[in-house]
Amino acid sequence: MTPVENTAAADPILRLADPDLLPNPYPAYAELRETAPVLWHELLGSWVLTRHADCLAVLTDSTRFASDWRRAGEDIPAPLLSVQTLDPPEHTAIRHLLLDGFRAQDRHALHEGLDREVKELLAELADRPSFDLVGDLAEPLGLRFVTAFLGVPAPELDWFVPMSRTVVDGMDAGLWPEKHEPAVAARAELAAYAGGWLADPPADGLIAYVAAHADTSGVDPAVLRNSLRAVLHAGYESASRLLGNAAAALLTTPGALAAFRATGPGPGGTGTAVDELIRFDAPVQADARVCVADTELGGVTIKAGDPVTLLLGAANHDPLRFAHPTELRLDRAPNPHLGFGRGAHACLGASMAIRLAGSVLGTLATDHPGARAVAEPHHRRNLTLRGLDRFEVTLRPATGEEVRS
Repeated sequence: MTPVENTAAADPILRLADPDLLPNPYPAYAELRETAPVLWHELLGSWVLTRHADCLAVLTDSTRFASDWRRAGEDIPAPLLSVQTLDPPEHTAIRHLLLDGFRAQDRHALHEGLDREVKELLAELADRPSFDLVGDLAEPLGLRFVTAFLGVPAPELDWFVPMSRTVVDGMDAGLWPEKHEPAVAARAELAAYAGGWLADPPADGLIAYVAAHADTSGVDPAVLRNSLRAVLHAGYESASRLLGNAAAALLTTPGALAAFRATGPGPGGTGTAVDELIRFDAPVQADARVCVADTELGGVTIKAGDPVTLLLGAANHDPLRFAHPTELRLDRAPNPHLGFGRGAHACLGASMAIRLAGSVLGTLATDHPGARAVAEPHHRRNLTLRGLDRFEVTLRPATGEEVRS
């Protein structure tokens, strides 16, 4: 074993990227929670939090914990200034503009069109012996859905997906610094692409609303372009990774697909089940803040200027907040998971992501009850955004011989 491998094996964070842990990092999270719930990590140069209460406290306190690292004296590249990285009061103007744009859309018509497309795509895939649920279903649906909401044509998957993955890889640059510069460049390219929408806006959709109200919004044009890039990228990644993770949970947990079908639509039904799938294996596994005023958490004083890394995946499995957290309980309620964040930076499109997942998984469970995994899901080597690289499945009912085996 090389010295680098030795370091990775001993480091409680680096070892989360070990191929043996990628499929299920939650026992490693539990060990961290039990032994060092507030841990100083030298390589990250950051405090690492794993308990639900501590993570929630940081997410909901933008006075003492900043998303805008300029408040701690950091020099932030212009392509990184967006609705995701600004704090109030700058954050308030861009968030309100986007929220007003969200509310102005005809989401009912969008969802009706989505439901039809989901049924048609799954029916087409059912004719194949097997298919990659990630590349053939989750990624194209995620991109079509977010761009339909924005009101713009979907870019080519062959161009967009590698670009998006480069941005996601950069989220782990604290562990692998070589990923930072390519991610900054990819963000800038996506922001330039999104900026073209404002120069020639569509007739309908979120972009049309934002373009019509940009001049009176008080939002800096560069921040607006970056924020539209963030909506495109975050919407796509959240939707596609949620679909992949949730489908993997349903198709690799005995009886889960049938249990999901039995939940049915409406309150206490599919939405509740999707919430549990998010808690169980959320796409967003980590988030970061910087402390701007000395604060005590878990008996440890975090000093102003100290970075703080929130392991939300660990928080979502905290037994102090969730009974039997390692079990997939589709009727779990209440379910205060942190999969969409909390506070000022809570996910703008959370309800849309839940609706998309409910449509896809509900159609899968109802129209294709024989759906099953052909191979184990293969995870990408990402720690901040958790997702699948490939997952081969079939929608064809199992033969008698396959059932016996």
